Amino acid sequence: MNSFKLPYHLLIEEGIFYKIPETMEDEIPGFGDKKTVIVTETNLKDIFSDILDKIEKSFPNSEMYLIKESSFDAAVSLAKYMAMNDIKTVIGFGGGTVLDLAKFAAYVSKARLISLPTTLSNDSLASPVAVLGTTGKARKTFRCTIPSAILVDTDVIMSAPRRQILSGIGDTISKYTALNDWKIAQNKDKEKVDDFAYMISKMAFNSICYNDQMDLGGKSFIKILTQALVMGGLAMEIAGFSRPSSGSEHLFCHSLEENFSEEVNVPHGIAVAMGSYGACIFQNRNIEKITGVIKKYDIPIRPSEWNITKEIFINAWIQAPATRSDRYTILNETDLSPERLGRIYDDMEDKF
Repeated sequence: MNSFKLPYHLLIEEGIFYKIPETMEDEIPGFGDKKTVIVTETNLKDIFSDILDKIEKSFPNSEMYLIKESSFDAAVSLAKYMAMNDIKTVIGFGGGTVLDLAKFAAYVSKARLISLPTTLSNDSLASPVAVLGTTGKARKTFRCTIPSAILVDTDVIMSAPRRQILSGIGDTISKYTALNDWKIAQNKDKEKVDDFAYMISKMAFNSICYNDQMDLGGKSFIKILTQALVMGGLAMEIAGFSRPSSGSEHLFCHSLEENFSEEVNVPHGIAVAMGSYGACIFQNRNIEKITGVIKKYDIPIRPSEWNITKEIFINAWIQAPATRSDRYTILNETDLSPERLGRIYDDMEDKF
């Protein structure tokens, strides 16, 4: 059985970013006095200058670290800096790019990680994996640490563009096909499904699929989506890898990122939701279920809306298995002929 840990805190509150030391004091006495690095991006420092200034002032022994890219080398460089300067706490303030880098750096340097997401666009706020750039356009998924605490400030999330919320919903929706791919791999004796991790991930999907709170900018839905994304992250922590949240639909997304980044730029959650539609067909599952939930939230998965031509769509699917050759999915046994993929593209253009 995989050994796993859980965060000290998961708090979703208005203004929580202003009271981080007090929040952590019950678990880690003197938390605010420890040497700390606050990891963020230049544009976020400009947008949230007041919040970041107050966070920095609440940690007298802190410094700001602005990242330029989310690469493996950048994460290792930060980890080295932290280890050399005896920094015990890292605060990741941002979206998936910042949080993935902060997670891996904390893991390598054995520091505590506090996750402060500024968007709910994917499950990076809680997952024990980091997707980092390696060589060229390639990105690789690395095992790392789960946050010691996940603090979500509803005021910050409510200020984010609606499309980022839709991306987070899309990332959760993709578990529908990811979980089935996991079962397919088990049936082929490629992997073993962890029943508990599977259940937690399915609960995340169900919380969004059967949700009736449709004010996507309201605090109630922000809590629902946060909990769904955290459940997805915890499912990965329990399983010991990303399988509970990543299947053939994610391979499609990776293929777009690695092979067609100059032509298209699709948010991760939107891309995996787009991939879930095709994966659902490949898996011979109830396409109306995935179609219904995508339409319910009006997730923009029409390929042409993202400059994805039929040719790019077809080639992205054909090249998808190679992006994670060690991951067995429905793509290992289904028909990926250009004719079939072209029909799926046309169907998506008509339906969405």
